[in-house]
Amino acid sequence: MTTAEPGTRRLPLNFFGIAFGTAGLAGTWTTAGQLLDAPVAVGEALWAVAGLAWGFITIEYLRRPGGLRAVARDLHHPVLGPFAALVPAVGSLLSAHLFQWYPVASTIAVWTMLVLSATHGAWFVSSVLSQPRDTTAIHGGYLLPTVAATLVASQSLATIGQRDVAIGLLAVGIMFWMLLASLLVVRYSTGPAVPPALFPTVAIFAAPPAVAGNAWWAISEGRYSIVDTVFAALMIALLVPHLFLLPVYTRTPFVIGFWATTFTVAASATYAIRLLTTATGGPSDPRSRGWRCWSPPSSSEA
Repeated sequence: MTTAEPGTRRLPLNFFGIAFGTAGLAGTWTTAGQLLDAPVAVGEALWAVAGLAWGFITIEYLRRPGGLRAVARDLHHPVLGPFAALVPAVGSLLSAHLFQWYPVASTIAVWTMLVLSATHGAWFVSSVLSQPRDTTAIHGGYLLPTVAATLVASQSLATIGQRDVAIGLLAVGIMFWMLLASLLVVRYSTGPAVPPALFPTVAIFAAPPAVAGNAWWAISEGRYSIVDTVFAALMIALLVPHLFLLPVYTRTPFVIGFWATTFTVAASATYAIRLLTTATGGPSDPRSRGWRCWSPPSSSEA
């Protein structure tokens, strides 16, 4: 599905799902490097690919005809508009990952992405409340501007040491998750059927517990608590039904929306690695909070 008009060269907003999914995979591999001794270089390579994809898609999107008016039309698009939230969300993940090397620049970038996410999220909520739309336009991507973007920002802020703000954002993300999840259950259960081009966005419905769990992991600096038990149970409860949806996924032609599935799987795998490593007595170093890589301690720290 695309926002392109005949005769124009325009990337649809859901192309940013490519960078989002790749960043999710990078986070999973980085976590595996921290806790399971997987090769760190692979994770760094994936972060580089995610950054290049994010930059390339952003440039190509802004280059297409129409200028600011075209951007405004895209933001108002009832189906693809919510995917605009992926621009600051990916930027937030990339910025937080760079904190270990460039703390000042990373901090500025994370806060900048938070402002962009909050602005877009507030505008999106206002549009939902004031502009009724056809039921067929509603899909799992509606979780992106409020739930995903807020929880990702929470994790990033915790990674740069802004724990109190991160806790507040976690609460906001959970609130919107509860509200929008109810809306999506009604939409999916009452129909009409989700079009094949949008069906992969159903996977986003299962992402919030893992994304919230990863944010809490960054906030708590990897110290297991009852909160992790709650998020783990919710993650399993929402992932298991998707096992029965696998035949539907396999019959669905490949579309860009499948990158939404990538991030859901990656975020869930990241949180599962953290939980299982803790349960089996694996390493739980405070420096491994978030999705960033850490270096061995120097001789002065040893």
